[in-house]
This record gives sequence, C-alpha cells and structure tokens, in this order.
Amino acid sequence: MTRFQLTTGKRERRRLRTNSFMTALFSVAGWVAILFITLIFAFTFKETLPIFTDPEVQKEANFHAFFFKAVEGPTITDRYIWQPTSDVPKVSLIPIILGTLKSTFVGLLFACPLGVAAALFSSEFAPVKLREIVKPVIELLAGIPSVVLGFFALIVLATWFQQVFGFTYRLNAYNAGVALGIALIPIIFTISEDGLAAVPRAYREASFALGASRFQTAWKVVMPAAAPAIFASFVLAFGRAIGETMILLMAGGNAAITSFALTDPLRTLSATIAAELGEVVVGSAHYASLFFMGTLLFVITFISNTAGQLVIKRMQTRMQGEKA
Repeated sequence: MTRFQLTTGKRERRRLRTNSFMTALFSVAGWVAILFITLIFAFTFKETLPIFTDPEVQKEANFHAFFFKAVEGPTITDRYIWQPTSDVPKVSLIPIILGTLKSTFVGLLFACPLGVAAALFSSEFAPVKLREIVKPVIELLAGIPSVVLGFFALIVLATWFQQVFGFTYRLNAYNAGVALGIALIPIIFTISEDGLAAVPRAYREASFALGASRFQTAWKVVMPAAAPAIFASFVLAFGRAIGETMILLMAGGNAAITSFALTDPLRTLSATIAAELGEVVVGSAHYASLFFMGTLLFVITFISNTAGQLVIKRMQTRMQGEKA
C-alpha cells in the first residue's frame, strides 16, 4: 500500500468519524428539543386539570359560564364575558378566542398576498441586482422585535388609520392585523421565494416555447408548481399569528369584547396570558384558566401543523402523479 493510499484512507476514516459525530449531535439536539416541548406541554396541562377536576375551582370560576356556555344577558356581549377577578368571576373564553381569530384573519389577509407577490416578483421578474437588494431587505423585517412593531402600530399606524378611515377606536382588529401582517410577510416571502426558485427551468422554457408570456408562465406554470411551498408558508404564518403576543397586546386595544366587528378592540389568547399571568393567584380558577389558554394554543398549533403537513404531502403526491 502506497503512502498516498494510507493518507487517503486516514482522511476517509476521519471524515466518517466526523459525519458520525455530527449525526449523533444533531440527533441528541432533536431529542432534547422534543423532550423540552413534551415537558412544557405536560406542565401546562397539569396546571389546567383543576378546571375539570376540582369542584372548588369550578365553583370559583362560575363554571357554567366557562368556554362556550353563556350567562344571562340581553346581548351577546353580555352573555360571553371574561371577568376572572370580579365579585362573581366569569371566565368565558369566547371573546378571547374571537379576538385571536379576528387578528389572525386580518394578519393573514394582509400578509399572504403581499408575501407571495413579493416572492413572485423577486423570483421571476426582478433583475439580479434588484433581487439582491429586495430579498435581504424583506427578510430583514424578521429581525425587527415584536415590541418595536407593536409600538409603531400603537403610535403611528393607529393614528393614521383613524384619520383616514374615521374609526371610533384607534386600537382595533385592523390596526393589530396589519401590524401582525408586517411580521408575517418575511416568513411567507422567504419560503415562497425558495419554492418558486426551486421550480425546474425546463417548466419555464416549455411554457415560453408554447407562446406563453412571462406573466402567464409565472402565474399558470411556476406558481402551481410551487404550491406546496406557498401553502407551507401560510401554515407557518398561521402558527406565528396565533402565538404572537406583544404586537397584539399593544396594538389590539387589549379589551375582551365579544364582537365580530373588525373596528372594535380585541384581546387574544397569548396577550391575555402575558398581561395577567404575572399577577394571578396560584391555584385559583383564574390561574387554571390561563393555563388552559396555553394548552389551547399548543393544541391549535399542533393541529394546524399536522393538517398542513398532510395537505402538503397530498399536493406533492398529486403533482408527482401528474408528472408521471
């Protein structure tokens, strides 16, 4: 065996050992992350249990008004109430869940078209030099702290919306949703742009050869081919929107009102936890209710991610079948 062969063999063994070590390290990191998530969920669920098992907590919380059930009142706002610290506590989660859905709806409605349009422009139409500027600038939005976006929405955006549209309340679902959408755009843009860029060049050339314009090719060929990546960006944006805290706490008005109007203030699940958990009495019905909100956020995020993965796999399978 020559000296060159010995040196090559040593390098190969060193490379294999390095690969084995890195694989083991990544595996350990992944299992540790799963363990931490499991422990967090177990602790949150344990603190939620008194809502369903402790009669004293149920009595303190006026349990018949909990979650979807209503108390007596002339209007829907009077029947579903979040007043956990009043003389007669009422802990209906309807206004909190409704506020979360409203802010998420407006945020996605604002961010999804803009994020996909920006990704399509960057991938298909922008010159190379312009693309090198646009992409980093949009992705840089992801590094802006949520509290900064919330402060911007509280001081600037809310005033501008009220002056232009004449809203009764400065802080409402529109203001909170647009501020939330600004935080969602980098997620949608980055994943969608990567998906669009991954579409084979042959698709575009075949479309051009058939006489399609550049816009027709981008809209009817490239975007459908990148649909799994675009949908994945929507799923991740939904998870971020559901769990966002500071933007909605500062820009949404922080009022637990049972109202379907987007011009009214709102309060979300995560904002309620952030605002009230620091001052709640440990072991009380209020305490258990806040942890129930945390459990609900876990469940919603898990279901949305799981359903999203199933839909993406089905889309990919259908596209592979069409190629075949």
